[in-house]
Amino acid sequence: MSQINDISLVAQVVVFKNTKAFDQLVQKYQAPIRRFFLNLTCGDSDLSDDLAQDTFIKAYTNIATFKNLSNFSTWLYRIAYNVFYDYIRSRKETTELDSREVDATNSVEQENVGQHMDIYQSLEKLKEMERTCITLFYMEDVSIDKIAGIVGIPAGTVKSHLARGKEKLAMYLKQNGYDGNR
Repeated sequence: MSQINDISLVAQVVVFKNTKAFDQLVQKYQAPIRRFFLNLTCGDSDLSDDLAQDTFIKAYTNIATFKNLSNFSTWLYRIAYNVFYDYIRSRKETTELDSREVDATNSVEQENVGQHMDIYQSLEKLKEMERTCITLFYMEDVSIDKIAGIVGIPAGTVKSHLARGKEKLAMYLKQNGYDGNR
């Protein structure tokens, strides 16, 4: 039912240039897309907001290319994934010093959170593709097949990234006092 509603809204945007229909899509997917970016950026809310805004701008300008070969949400996450990796590629061209300063600031702020597990610090230990797969599968409840479509890799490779990422997270948590008996 939700997919039919999404298709109806997309059709209204494409055919009638109905911006209110697109607003409904934004309202529906804004929180999940922002949460996706929060996990990928290890808690940088300003950056997450910027990337989410870029995602919706690209989705709006390219909505006519949506062919309904997958769910609208899969198409939107694919755009989000591309926006994030465009950002990563552009950051690699700049100095690494800036990211170290931001990471140091974030880690000091995160230590003040209290007794709760710092999921962002544990996610930082993963490679970008592992973090993406872990975030989509465990935090956004996206199926392995849909993740494969979003990131453009085979389902078996997604499973490998999930297994490696899960193993690294478990090792990190065990090293930091989380023994699973809590």
